[in-house]
Amino acid sequence: MAVELCLLLLLFCGSTISEVQPIYKPPPGTLDFGFVPAKTYDTGAYHEPGPIGILFKIVHAFLYLVQPNSFPQDLIRKLAQQKFGNTQGDYQKPENVVLTLQAIYYEIGFIVSAALGLLFILLLPLVGLCFCMCRCCDNCGGEMHQRQKKNADCQRSCFATFLFVASLIISVGVLCAYAANQHLTNQVRGAKKLVTSNFKDMKIFLNDTPAQIDYLVSQYNTTKDKALSDLNNVGPLLGSRVQEQLGKEVRPALDAALTMAGAIRETKEALENVSVSVEVLQEGTERLHANLTDVKMHLSNTLNDSACSVAQAASTCNIIRNSLNQLNINANFSGLPGVSSQLAKVNDVLKIDLSSLVQKGYAAFNDTPDLVVNQTRNILSDIKNVLESIGSNITTFTKTLPVQKILADLTIYLTQSEAYVQDYFPVVEQYDFYRWLGCLILCCMVVLILVFFYLGLLCGTCGYDKHASPTTRGCISNTGGNFLMAGVGFSFLFSWVLMIVVVLTFVTGGNVEKLVCEPFEDKTLFKVLDTPYLLNQHWKNYLSGLLFKNPNINLTFEKVYSDCKENKGIYTSLHLEHLFNINEFLNVSMYTEDVALKIEHIQINLSKIILLDEIGKENLLNFSSSGIEGINFAAYLTEINKSVTKVDLLSFANDLEARADQLPKGALENALKGHANNIRMIHNQQVVPLEQAMKYVKARSTLNQSIRLLKRTSSELMVKVKNVISAVNAAQFLINNNASLVIVQETKKYMDTIVGYFEQYIEWVKESIAMEVAACKPIANVIDTAVDIFLCSYITDSVNAFWFGLGGSSIFLIPAIIFAVKLSKYYRRMDTEDVYDDVETIPMKTTENGNNGYHKEHLYGIHNPVFTSSVEQW
Repeated sequence: MAVELCLLLLLFCGSTISEVQPIYKPPPGTLDFGFVPAKTYDTGAYHEPGPIGILFKIVHAFLYLVQPNSFPQDLIRKLAQQKFGNTQGDYQKPENVVLTLQAIYYEIGFIVSAALGLLFILLLPLVGLCFCMCRCCDNCGGEMHQRQKKNADCQRSCFATFLFVASLIISVGVLCAYAANQHLTNQVRGAKKLVTSNFKDMKIFLNDTPAQIDYLVSQYNTTKDKALSDLNNVGPLLGSRVQEQLGKEVRPALDAALTMAGAIRETKEALENVSVSVEVLQEGTERLHANLTDVKMHLSNTLNDSACSVAQAASTCNIIRNSLNQLNINANFSGLPGVSSQLAKVNDVLKIDLSSLVQKGYAAFNDTPDLVVNQTRNILSDIKNVLESIGSNITTFTKTLPVQKILADLTIYLTQSEAYVQDYFPVVEQYDFYRWLGCLILCCMVVLILVFFYLGLLCGTCGYDKHASPTTRGCISNTGGNFLMAGVGFSFLFSWVLMIVVVLTFVTGGNVEKLVCEPFEDKTLFKVLDTPYLLNQHWKNYLSGLLFKNPNINLTFEKVYSDCKENKGIYTSLHLEHLFNINEFLNVSMYTEDVALKIEHIQINLSKIILLDEIGKENLLNFSSSGIEGINFAAYLTEINKSVTKVDLLSFANDLEARADQLPKGALENALKGHANNIRMIHNQQVVPLEQAMKYVKARSTLNQSIRLLKRTSSELMVKVKNVISAVNAAQFLINNNASLVIVQETKKYMDTIVGYFEQYIEWVKESIAMEVAACKPIANVIDTAVDIFLCSYITDSVNAFWFGLGGSSIFLIPAIIFAVKLSKYYRRMDTEDVYDDVETIPMKTTENGNNGYHKEHLYGIHNPVFTSSVEQW
């Protein structure tokens, strides 16, 4: 019934999501489907025994010593596959004899131990009977006479010590047995809570599954909403992708055209700056040239004076006259060619706003997403209708499946099973009480023996008087000896009964531990159960044959248990794909193909996009022919780099004044010094401003920068303009002729993204069904609870600990019996004793009593203080 439910649930889930399946795997954006709702199971299938666990480990170690062999997988398989007893000679077949010998070899530890136990059961009552009869004949220590020996005190102490140690060991054993007995009872009483927890988890397992399926179905809306969102944003998504791909060529071309438009404006500004700067510099240098010419003329007139013809001044005047050519300007901006014609042509080019034309191209290209939206409106409407129809089909199909009825039936069945268990649990507790009482009686048998031994030791030790003769021992000492003999008697009465229980529980509990619990823990037991043709000689795989009626499916107990232990979904654990292949139900190619075909039929026309019209292109050509490449840039740069004057006027004036000092005192000297002062004045008033004044410095700097800018711009200007026009034409050709290829490619990617959402949904559903939906952890918990906890931890460990403690106590009764019999001779009051005249004499022959060598003190009424005690040999 449970398998049918799981299959139906998976059918329901798979069918409701079978409307979408991708053609192939694209890399779409990740969808967040959240987490499949799942409640936490209460059952913790793990048992911690507590302090008694130490005892359990000791028992396990002892069992390993008894049975160190590993789990006999092959032997059990062969034994299970052999048929014994069908015919009379089956057991005599060689292969069966070999198997029997192998089984005996494996069980040899248990067989030997059980044989020793049976020997104990048979011999100890027989020995007790013989011992009793022997004592009745005054043998075996039954004669109430004690021979005296010098080491009697030492022997008595040793016997008492040995008996006390043996009693302590027996006490520990009976305590272990009692603790194991009580532990089992406590666990049985607490098992009701664990059973209830397992039933609760199973109900959660059934009740949660419909909610999980509903959640999987509801997440189709997440996929649909995301797909609709992308369809509604086809412009930003598809249009932007097309724009991005075309933009790899379009944007660089428009950027180059826009850069050229900026270069035209910069060229105009540079030409204007050249004109203005040259005018400013020409004005300053022309005024300086006029003043220097005037100074040079007056200085020449002075040198033509007759005073210079004097022999003392002639050489000096000649030197000054030869240096007059240095009084002239060095940078002559008046001779530079003008740029007015180039400026006029550039101004004509700028009458057309090339930047505005390029921006129109940008705007037209940026309208690509809107063009996509307008041209795909009808197709996208059809796709949305397809998605809505898928949702309608899901809703319709979910209403046709009787999931709730099946779940209700299973819940009723589970509730009835729980009620049945709850009703019979008191019966289990009652029988456990009988078991507990029986085990307690067994423990009490040992406790009764221990009481006699401990009382015998206590009374004998406390009441013993070393000065008293064996015939005059006190009542307390005598009582202690009687207690010891009573303990011996009860030991013979109870020990064989105890050993019967020990042997039975040892053989049963030990084999359950070695053949069930240990192989269950390491999953070896499952490997045996998974042996082909073991449980059914016609089925290779029993579990698949039972569930699917197909024994050839590789479904094993071990794999199912391991998967459920990991809380995987029941679909994965039971390999239900052999009954219900979810991939077939998730075959939704009819929907995705329809969606894909509609998307592929999207036709987008971008021919209306004009990047740059003919006017703009002609404007670029006009700029290339503006003539700026004909400017003599070298002449401008040469004049800019020259100094203002050919010679430093201050140095010239100082030199002139120094030479005037060489002349005779007079008018000539004074005239030359006056000319030197005029030259200094010209330097300070005209040269220094030309070199340092902001007006002229800025003009020179602007002229330098403008000339260099024009030089860079004019370099291969015609080639640059043609390259820009070619790039624009190539981008326009791409839009007009090859854009369809780009559109097809991007439409394919867009389709893959839409379909990819459905693939994500399907993969998520598959993963959820495999790992989360109907997670079968409760099934593994039920198995663990039944085998690992109930059978092994509660029952087997407790039973093994019980026989371990009780068996140890029973075995140590043997030395306890011996020591108790030996020790009782020293505590009980004897009827006769050995009498000595002194320490060197031999026993006297007393015949008055009719007992040779014996002296009855109560007849003679005397006390012999010299005696030596001895232990009678028996």
